[in-house]
Amino acid sequence: MFVLIAIRQVGRYNLKIWQIMLGGAVTVLITGQVSLSDALDAINIDVMLFLFGMFIVGEAMMESGYLSTISQRFFVYARSPNQIIFFILFGISFLSALLMNDTLAIIGTPLVLGLATKYHISPKLMLLSLMIAITTGSVMSPIGNPQNLLIVVNSGMETPFVTFGLYLLIPSLISLGIAFILLRFYYRTDFSNRVLDHNPILPGNNKMFFPVKCSLAIILILAAANIIGSLYGGKFLVPLPFIALCAAIPVILLGTDRVRLLKSIDWFTLVFFAAMFVLMESVWQTGFFQSFVGQNMATSVPMILLTSAIISQFISNVPFVALFQPMIMKGFGQTSQLMALAVGSTIAGNLTILGAASNVIIIQNAENLSETLTFYEFAKVGVPLTVLQLVVYWVWLVLLPF
Repeated sequence: MFVLIAIRQVGRYNLKIWQIMLGGAVTVLITGQVSLSDALDAINIDVMLFLFGMFIVGEAMMESGYLSTISQRFFVYARSPNQIIFFILFGISFLSALLMNDTLAIIGTPLVLGLATKYHISPKLMLLSLMIAITTGSVMSPIGNPQNLLIVVNSGMETPFVTFGLYLLIPSLISLGIAFILLRFYYRTDFSNRVLDHNPILPGNNKMFFPVKCSLAIILILAAANIIGSLYGGKFLVPLPFIALCAAIPVILLGTDRVRLLKSIDWFTLVFFAAMFVLMESVWQTGFFQSFVGQNMATSVPMILLTSAIISQFISNVPFVALFQPMIMKGFGQTSQLMALAVGSTIAGNLTILGAASNVIIIQNAENLSETLTFYEFAKVGVPLTVLQLVVYWVWLVLLPF
């Protein structure tokens, strides 16, 4: 499956990532490597409902033109392509830390591709910038991604926002700076100081935009409730699927063409995730990768970082955290070890396309808009970036005085 995703072509046929993943899931079912009941149980309904709701909101934002209006208002302050990339890396990463990474992957893909067309910047550079921003930004927050939240809940961590900020904010900002330098090196022809020609900001059509604004308000309000809950109780007050489904209600009830909207959402990515859960369950049941994880790996910060980044490519980061965190806790691991687990399992998303679900969402959405990023195009930037980022986090976590 990794080989197929890397080459994405068999003879004259160009394969989509969802087709490859579905083929893998069907194969393990047919060959009896996982039972049908276990396969069905493995499909995470919460994730599926969350993605379904957010796909509806994202599609409505794009079709209504509200996404273009938002991007105009934000990026009008960028004076050159350099600043566009800088704004994406640091602006999207900040939002990813607060709104959950997959949310930004859904909304951000059409946004950056629209900017690529408008300002004549490489779509591949824009997609890479978005992926890196979402992954790196989600590291520094307890609600930036599901594995961070799992670490917080299972460890009983007090004041998780403060803890993540102290341990991970500065190295994450340094890591984003490294990403900017690497992107500038690999895509030097797209970086320039040419002055961008900004179109006048168009006034919004309240009749079309109102349902979308209601959806965004619901997301922000409920996300704020979760931030408060994380600060004082270490847990979410509002389940993520509930947030997404509530946000989808206004655009469905108040939209003018709800049937076409539902037909237009990215159903293939939902197929990918269902198939991925089945395939990961089959891999998990073999115990193959679990056999590599020993107790001696759960005490050393560099070993935690390296093990997390590599094995998360194969059994997904959330199951890996569920496996590895009890070993750290059993070995009386300190906060620095837990932070290393959060970093390694998340920064894994910068190593390969399959290292983070948000990467796949972006690729799938991009291909729906006739753009893509190959396995090699991602890895040639992602591999050196991941190595450098892991070194930064390792040095920072080791040198911390507390």
